[in-house]
Amino acid sequence: MGNATIIFLVRVGHRLQPPLYFFISNLSFLEIWFTSSTSTKLLVILGSGRRTISLSSCFAQSYFCFALGTTEIVLLVVLSFDRYIAICQPLRNAAIMKPQLCIHLVVAAWVMGTTLLSYSLVLLYKLTFWGSNKIHHLFCDSSPLFKLSCSDTSLLGKMDSNLLSFVMLGSLCLTLAFYTGVLFCILHLPGASGRKKAFTTCSSHLTTLAIAYACCIALYVHPSEHVSSQANGMVALLNTVLYPFLNPFIYSLRNKTVILARNEAIARATIKLFALSRCISGQQFP
Repeated sequence: MGNATIIFLVRVGHRLQPPLYFFISNLSFLEIWFTSSTSTKLLVILGSGRRTISLSSCFAQSYFCFALGTTEIVLLVVLSFDRYIAICQPLRNAAIMKPQLCIHLVVAAWVMGTTLLSYSLVLLYKLTFWGSNKIHHLFCDSSPLFKLSCSDTSLLGKMDSNLLSFVMLGSLCLTLAFYTGVLFCILHLPGASGRKKAFTTCSSHLTTLAIAYACCIALYVHPSEHVSSQANGMVALLNTVLYPFLNPFIYSLRNKTVILARNEAIARATIKLFALSRCISGQQFP
């Protein structure tokens, strides 16, 4: 609901036109699908008690979770780049962040996420399964599936871990580089109130990024065989449920501009409903 609210406000609010809100609305759209890829099945299990999933559905869930997660990571890099340009190059912001460039960056994020992780779907379909069919995880993650397979998955596991490590660590370095530049620019701002506001915004963004990257690094970059499945499940729950839940509040719903756009949208809707009720009450039936 929070992500859907952000998308609606960006679409109808004339205040939310800068590139920042275009990227945030795309991030919100992505978050809806990312959480749905895993949480929907969890809700079905909790509601009906049926814990079964077909093999093809399991593979599809694994692919969409990783593909959408990779797309989100790339979008976070794009969002940090936008913040760097807006704070460090304010006079050139409009000239650099043109609508065409914003669209190209978003399309590139989606293409990278869906194509880079398409290999995992091919690898999963090459696995053979015989024997135990219990997935000791919250969703169809790659490592539990590798453990269930009777095929030799040592090479596949290394390829999977190396690619995910490259994506996450590379994006983390870029994000930290942009935010380091932002922090240096903030330190040179003349007013104390401006510095405090910018620090508050950056600290909240960095908090959510720390949660996301810490969970991903613990699960995929440096996985440990000695960690229990329950511990991995808790970390995965933080990554797939808690972090997406916090994002709308961190990036948008506490923003004063978004709050003004929300109040204006509510006021317009109230006026339209009042006018509609007046029209309905004034109608005469034969």
